[in-house]
This record gives sequence, structure tokens and C-alpha cells, in this order.
Amino acid sequence: MRVSIIVPARNEARRIVAALAPLQSLRAAGHQVIVVDGGSTDATLALATPLSDRTFAAPMGRAAQMNAGAATASGDVLLFLHADSHLPDDAVPAMLGETARTGRRWGRFDVTIAGDSSMLPTVAAMMNARSRLTGIATGDQGIFVERALFESIGGYPDQPLMEDVELSRRLKRAAGAPLCLASRIVTSGRRWERDGPWRTIVNMWGIRFAYWRGADPARLAARYRSATPPTAVTLQVFARNPVAGQVKTRLAAAIGNDEAAAIYARLVERTLETAASARAAGVVDRIELWASPNTDAPAFTEWRDNYRVELRRQCGVDLGARMRHALHSALASGSHAILIGTDCPLLDVSYLACASAALDDHPAVFGPAEDGGYVLVGLARAIDAFSGIPWSTADTMALTRAKLAAQRVRWQELPTLWDVDSAADLERSQKLPTAIAASENGTVG
Repeated sequence: MRVSIIVPARNEARRIVAALAPLQSLRAAGHQVIVVDGGSTDATLALATPLSDRTFAAPMGRAAQMNAGAATASGDVLLFLHADSHLPDDAVPAMLGETARTGRRWGRFDVTIAGDSSMLPTVAAMMNARSRLTGIATGDQGIFVERALFESIGGYPDQPLMEDVELSRRLKRAAGAPLCLASRIVTSGRRWERDGPWRTIVNMWGIRFAYWRGADPARLAARYRSATPPTAVTLQVFARNPVAGQVKTRLAAAIGNDEAAAIYARLVERTLETAASARAAGVVDRIELWASPNTDAPAFTEWRDNYRVELRRQCGVDLGARMRHALHSALASGSHAILIGTDCPLLDVSYLACASAALDDHPAVFGPAEDGGYVLVGLARAIDAFSGIPWSTADTMALTRAKLAAQRVRWQELPTLWDVDSAADLERSQKLPTAIAASENGTVG
């Protein structure tokens, strides 16, 4: 049987790549991924397109979007997945196997809520137990249903909230209780952590009770959406003044100081172009260019003006101290912070989007490098991740992992990338679609 996974989204540029990337193996196996956008003002659709079989816009509203996706689906089974949720690895085999074994025509998964709060496992356990007891599934649990059954009951009701509850009621009347799979879908705890677990619990139960009493879903939707806005994300780019003989010294041994400095300048410019694209896409909110050794070099002022970034000076006795100073300065302003260097040609907007998404549910995120370091680090709160870590060694990332584990800090790792440090790396980069070469008018000291 073929499954169509339908993902409703609106202004999810920060999360859509992380949501869709794990589904690519299912696409390769013949299943279908459909993203239905509800009028995003960011780059949700553009980022989703290469990772989906179909992407299109529909009238705003989760129910309307999911119905629109179902109308275009070709699968025998429809699986509705929120953009901030991740399926377990065995999701589709477990779903198809258990529906065939039990004869159930619809169901949902158990849920785990990702986040730091110690209340979240309890909240998830309560959601799962309530669902098993009542036969009512929530959208966070990944509702799945035979397409024929879904069509026979008219799909999701046209209402702005509690559409999952009403759909469950209709499915129960038509086909009996849901199949409740123990496989766990992981959903973001960003709302719970921003608004506080207890406040969110009280608010959600109040909304459910009011709906049971017959309250207008439109009024309840306004109450539901009155949450704290998402945390801003500051992207910080570490760069050095591109003076010949002082940058890319390993590369310079093979190609000469002047050419190595020109290559370095182009790498900085490419990184800033990516940063500006991420800002335009809605993936990050602010860009800071952190200069070394000072901010008054012509290259830095030119980059500041060309890419509309805030220019800051690196401070600290070593790289770890400089990184900590920069990251904590953004955290002190109430922002999440992502720090990158300028040497990684594969670091793109999608990679930054995955980092931004990770910080909603983890205190830290890292992008490991092939040489044992990392190309990206992000923090959602101040932690001691860098003191005592040796830099530019094959053990940097491994020792950072050990330090975080010793402090019981949760972190997420992105796919491993590589830096341009040697002539072999440069040759590798020149085979990419956007090859790195010296800019004709690059700034070289």
C-alpha cells in the first residue's frame, strides 16, 4: 500500500527542512510527501519544494490545507504530519502492518514532546493515556486514515480549531476506535516551553472543555493563538581580516599568500550571501559579523554595507572565549544564537534552518566537521561548552560532546560537513555547483 504524508505549514521556514529531511527514505520507497502552504510570508514553500513530491498553496487554516492535500494525494492511506513533528523510523511499516493485522481503518501514534522541561514526559504520557481512553486523537499524534474512509466522512471539518477532535469523532462513528500505535512521534515542545507547561496545560484543557460545551471554534482559535511569539535567532559570522600571509596559511603553502587571501575573501562573501538569504527566507532575524583583529579594516566595512550586517569585534584570549563572548551577548538580548565560520562551502540556508529548528527543542546544536571540529554551534541558553577545549584538533568535537554530556546538556547534531583548509579541499570545492574561486574584485590586504 502507498502512503501519502500530508504536511500543512505556514511560516515554517525554520522547521520545514528538519521536518521533511527524514521523509526522503519514504519517498525513495515509493510513498508520497505533500506540503500544503497556508499563505506563508517566509520561504517555507521554496525550502519544501526539493524535499516534496508536491508543494502548493491553499486557503489558510490547518483543516483546509489538509483537505486540499488529501484531494491531490494518490496514496491508499493518508498520514497527516505537523511541520514541527518527526515520525519514528518504523512509522510506515508499523502503521501498515498493524492496520492489516487488526483491520482498523484509522489511528495515530503515541507522542513524545521534545524539550528541556521535566514536565514534558508527563504531559506526553497524559496525552497518550487520554487518547487511548477516549478514542480521540490529536494532530500532534500523526493521525492516519484510509483515503476511502476519509473521503466518505467528508474529510476534516471546516473549522479553525479542534478539527482533529471533530475528525476523530466522525471516524469513531464510521469505523470504530482508532489503532493506537506505541511507536512514538516526536513533536516540538516550543509552545510548552515558551508559555510554561502549567499555563499551557490549563489553557488547553480550558479550550477543550469550552469546545465540549459548544463554544465557537473561531473564538477558541483566537484564544489558542495568543501565545508568546517565537524566539528571535541571531546569526553570527566569525571572520578575519583577509591579509595575505595571515589567513589560510595551510592553503597558502600550496597556492601562495595572495591567492589564498583572495580565496578566503570569497569564502567570507559566500558565507555572508548565504546569511543574507537565510534572513530573507525568515530562517534568522539578525546577522552579526564578528571581526578579528578589529573592525576598522576596509574589508569589514565593505561587507557590513554590502550585506547589511551588524559589525562587532571578537574579544577573548582564545577561540573558545571569543565564541562564548559572542554567543552569550546574543543570548543576553533574549535571542537564540547561531555562530558559524566562513570556511564551509556546503553550509547553506537549509542547514541554517535545521539549526534554528533544533534550538526550539535543545539547549545546543552543533554542525560537526570532517576534521574533528565543527562548522556551526548554536545555543538557546548560556552553557559552558568551550572552556578547556583544544581548538583545531581532531578531538575538538569529541571533547565538546564529553563536556556537554558531563553537564547533562541535551544537544542536536546536524550532518557532518567539511572546511576548505588545504589544496585538496579547494579542489573539492571547485567541483561544487557554486565553486569557490578568488573574486575578481575581492578585498585582499
